[in-house]
Amino acid sequence: MVAKRLTITEVADMLGVSSKTLVRWEKMGKVRKPKRDWRGWRVYEETDVSHIKEFHEALFEA
Repeated sequence: MVAKRLTITEVADMLGVSSKTLVRWEKMGKVRKPKRDWRGWRVYEETDVSHIKEFHEALFEA
């Protein structure tokens, strides 16, 4: 089975944040950098998305 790959826009929509926020978190080292496809676009796998979701939930737990 091939793992589903998501674009930055799809991941941002799932989390309710902007794609710029995901890029900022990546640059700050808060989330790991995703793989890139042959065009240089970010491609997120399910494990990447679960780690980002955990980080996002930790921000708003208080």
